[in-house]
Amino acid sequence: MKLGFIGAGNMGSAIIKGAISSGVVKSENVIVTDRDMAKLDALKNEFGVNISKENTDCLDCDVIFLCVKPNVLGNVIDDIKSHIKRDTVFVSIAAGQSIKKISEMFDKYDVKIVRVMPNTPALVGEGMSAVCTNSYVTADEKGAVLQILNSFGKAEIVSESVMDAVTAVSGSSPAYVYMFIEAMADAAVRGGMTRDLAYTFASQSVLGSAKMVLETGKHPGELKDMVCSPGGTTIDAVAVLEETGFRNSVMKAMDACIKKSKSM
Repeated sequence: MKLGFIGAGNMGSAIIKGAISSGVVKSENVIVTDRDMAKLDALKNEFGVNISKENTDCLDCDVIFLCVKPNVLGNVIDDIKSHIKRDTVFVSIAAGQSIKKISEMFDKYDVKIVRVMPNTPALVGEGMSAVCTNSYVTADEKGAVLQILNSFGKAEIVSESVMDAVTAVSGSSPAYVYMFIEAMADAAVRGGMTRDLAYTFASQSVLGSAKMVLETGKHPGELKDMVCSPGGTTIDAVAVLEETGFRNSVMKAMDACIKKSKSM
C-alpha cells in the first residue's frame, strides 16, 4: 500500500508516525507534500519518507490523506482534482466538511471519500478517530484506513450525522481536559504541592480514570461511587462540583462546540 499525505502538520505527522511505527506501511511507500520545506525535511529525517512541495506528486498513491485546514481544503482539491485516479481513496480530516461538500469540491460524486475526525492525543499514540465513508469505498479499503487510524489510538465507524457531536466529545475535548488538569494542579499548588508534582498527579489521575472506564466497562457513575466513601473527602468535593454546575458547564460547552461545527 502506498500512502500520500497532503499537509505535514501535527496531525499528518502523527498519522505518519503511527502507520510507519506499527508496520502498516513502509517509509519508502509514503510521500508527503507541503509548502513548508522545513516540516518536510524534519519528516524525511525522522521517518525516511519521500517528500515534495507539489501535491500532484502523491497522486499515484492508493490512499491520500488530506491533512489540511477546512479553509484551504478547496484550494488543495482544485490543485489535484484534474489528475486523480479512479481507485484512489481520499481521507479528509478537515473539521466540518461533509462528504457531500468534499465531493462537490472534486466536481464529481464517484470519488472514494473517507471523512475522519481525529484528535491531538494521536501525537502520543492515544488518538480517538471517528470514521465515515461514502458508498464508493469498499470494505477492504475501509479496513485499510481503519488499520492506519488504529495504529495511533482507537478508531470507530460512525454515522456522518453524529460527526458534529464527535467534534465536541473527542475532537475538541482535549482542551477541556487540559483545563481540568490545570485547575486541579492550581488547587494542589495552593495546597502546598510543587507545580511539577501537581501536574504529574493530576495528569496521571485523569489517565488512570479514563483507563478504568475503558477497561472495566463499568458506568462512570458506578466508578465515581466507588471513590465516594460515606462521610469522606470525595463526596464533599463532588457536592461542590454539583453545586457550582460542573456537569452543566461541560454540557453547555459541548453544545456550543456542536453548534459551531454545524455552522462550518
